[in-house]
Amino acid sequence: MIYTAAFNTPLGAMTAAAEKDTLTGLWFAGQKYFPRKEGWIEKPAYPVFKALGIWLISYFAGKNPPVNLPLDPPGTAFQKRVWERLRAIPYGKPAAYGTIAKSLGAPEGSPENNYPPSPRAVGGAVGRNPISLLIPCHRVIGADGGLTGYAGGLERKEALLALEGCGTPVAHRL
Repeated sequence: MIYTAAFNTPLGAMTAAAEKDTLTGLWFAGQKYFPRKEGWIEKPAYPVFKALGIWLISYFAGKNPPVNLPLDPPGTAFQKRVWERLRAIPYGKPAAYGTIAKSLGAPEGSPENNYPPSPRAVGGAVGRNPISLLIPCHRVIGADGGLTGYAGGLERKEALLALEGCGTPVAHRL
């Protein structure tokens, strides 16, 4: 059973989803790759949503709250590997797609391929991150320091980076 709740933030409305007391999604209104809400049950009092609400208030107040909510984003093994790496990007310290790709190394069980994934493959996984903010895909930038995309919109990405004290990005690229 998938439960859902709505949250208002300074950057717009967000929708959260959870199953088995675990957060499985958090999206801005209008965000790309938002799933169909068939069979979802509105339950804002669900415990993980209460904890998420407290986290969001703290985050948008400019604090760096620890992410201690249980997360279980649905995705492929590769996507989950990338998303786990994103969780290691420190608050206020953006990382480039290529840097993330190199840090992942070659996939396990692929003796014919001893190379890390391409930055483009990492970008594809980053763009499909279903748990915005808590899995900080907004902290991923281009090699030149510019904004290169965000499923929630470049304006939001820029605002989130500014909230974290990252300053103005070098360039905007779609």
